[in-house]
Amino acid sequence: MKIVILDGYTENPGDLSWNGFESLGSVTIYDRSPLHDEEEILRRIGDAQAVITNKTPLSRELLQRAPNLRYIGVLATGYNVVDVAAAKERGIPVSNIPTYGTAAVSQFVFALLLEICHHTGHHNEAVHAGRWAKSPDWTFWDYPLIELAGKTMGIIGFGRIGQATGRIARAIGMRVLAFDESPGESGRDIANYVSLDTLLANSDVISLHCPLLPSTQGMIRKETMEKMKSGVILINTSRGPLVVEQDLYDALESGKIFAAGLDVVSSEPIQEDNILLKAKNCIITPHIAWAPKESRQRLMDIAVSNLKSFLDGTPVNVVNP
Repeated sequence: MKIVILDGYTENPGDLSWNGFESLGSVTIYDRSPLHDEEEILRRIGDAQAVITNKTPLSRELLQRAPNLRYIGVLATGYNVVDVAAAKERGIPVSNIPTYGTAAVSQFVFALLLEICHHTGHHNEAVHAGRWAKSPDWTFWDYPLIELAGKTMGIIGFGRIGQATGRIARAIGMRVLAFDESPGESGRDIANYVSLDTLLANSDVISLHCPLLPSTQGMIRKETMEKMKSGVILINTSRGPLVVEQDLYDALESGKIFAAGLDVVSSEPIQEDNILLKAKNCIITPHIAWAPKESRQRLMDIAVSNLKSFLDGTPVNVVNP
């Protein structure tokens, strides 16, 4: 089988191995493909039977012009880059990676949150700049320091990652509220399920763990922010378009939202004119919550297993059955 990996660099910048795919066929690997040059994407696919993509789009028109294609693997959980309906019409299964970064992403939620609470990076830089050595006191701090024990975390979207986040919050001593369209029994041991309005009104920290759907796009906007406590902290490691960025900027500037920790934004990579780059008390990281080596190795293993299952005639993790 001929296998083409269209954009492998973010999954494997050199610290992992492609041997699993290479054991299944002849593999051509591109670090990146031009997202808006369909002709070049088609040239790279050529007569391959299997295509592996992360963020390179595979449109209906492109799929119609790739007659040898039999399988599409997505190196991510989200699969909106593929026209899955068009693939289904052609009998091409599209497999994603349903879970691989639960531990990594939930851990990163608290990396953002604890940085907001303690500004460890800033204070480390201050010490190395000589400010502690010159301090008239035995200690100093430049920001309010926040203790999380006893506070309430509200988690919107209480699947695997949301529940892992809730368990960490409980270990810190926080009370956990959860909102999910489909409450599960496993979640009841971690959190109290409540309505969205109740969660917004009672949470000191709100963490987003929702898929991006028409019903969730822009769910954090002026109207929902007005229902939140004044001084709430917002964390988003899920999808950028869940948040209306201008409204978040306004809430940060007014102090309605005390601080935000964001690993995702509306358009990625972030645009230079993104309003949140100018917001106060807003930490932005470049969509890295998923990216520890351990997490990427799990992703690689599942992606290889998905393709092997297809070759064995029993495709798994298919999003367009």
